[in-house]
Amino acid sequence: MKGKKLILAFDMYGCPNRCLHCWIGHMPNVKPEDGADDFVASYFYPYFEQIEFYSWLREPDFCPDYRQRWEKDKALSKNAEPERFELASFYRIVRDDGYIPFLRSVGVKKVQLSFFGLKETQDRYVGRNGAYDEIMLATEKLINGGIIPRWQCFINEENREEITAIYKMAARIRENNCKELEFFVHEGSCEGENEKLYPIRIEKDHIPPALLPVYLNYDKLKTERECCLILENDRTSPEFPTGDEITLYVSNKYDVYYNFTNMKKPWIIGNLKEDKPERFTDKIINGDTYALNKARECSWSELVRKYGDFSSGKAFDEGDYKTYLFNRYLNDLQI
Repeated sequence: MKGKKLILAFDMYGCPNRCLHCWIGHMPNVKPEDGADDFVASYFYPYFEQIEFYSWLREPDFCPDYRQRWEKDKALSKNAEPERFELASFYRIVRDDGYIPFLRSVGVKKVQLSFFGLKETQDRYVGRNGAYDEIMLATEKLINGGIIPRWQCFINEENREEITAIYKMAARIRENNCKELEFFVHEGSCEGENEKLYPIRIEKDHIPPALLPVYLNYDKLKTERECCLILENDRTSPEFPTGDEITLYVSNKYDVYYNFTNMKKPWIIGNLKEDKPERFTDKIINGDTYALNKARECSWSELVRKYGDFSSGKAFDEGDYKTYLFNRYLNDLQI
């Protein structure tokens, strides 16, 4: 498609974690057959002038041959080159002494690490015993390896005091080991696995005052009640525009989704093994999918009247709240 750039993220190797906050949802780790990456990339070559190809969707570099894999991802991209971002595998950092030098060699200057609480809480939220110890060791290894750790903390009613303790820990590390260490807190979206945590979502008034200076976009943060009042008279339909840069998530079973939200059945665009490329590409460009067609049949005012809680003080970004409402609607359709 002229002028359209495609970003393809293919879940080739899976993820070692089963995080309770995972917004795209939990999936089994199934390695596709040999040549799967060539098939997925070449499927779209005739239809897009630029393609960035990524062989990971959940955990970057979760494969032993990550050096060769990075070169293959670049080779499969078309008139573009995949980026490294600030993402890396803390699972691999603590198990492979050659990984941090590799990250530096490809230009990584910061690596983001996610916290959900102290030891017991962190292990439970990540879904693996030892996850807390690993993330602390990864922090140490990154600092020693010349890469700045970027700590992000997901806060809710259950862990708010623990997140405050982690903030104090970060301050000590900045003072003693790495003044460049970055730290921020946010509530996260409310979709995929994270939707199940709605009952313990942080109340805006319960955010510890010490965390306000490091709370991401706190000036735009609203309560659910405020979001409801904004939307109660909004008769426009939900929109999820693709724009000139389209990002697609491809599961290890070749099911394809936009990156708008979770990878549940209502959001599926199609399957690369079952759908013809030309028709499939038209569906992607035109938003001809079950979820997006259903979006055109409702309005925000209808959704908020049915699913919104006008008495709730739970903290939300307005865009995240809209996605939460629409997914509640899709869940009720039970396709």
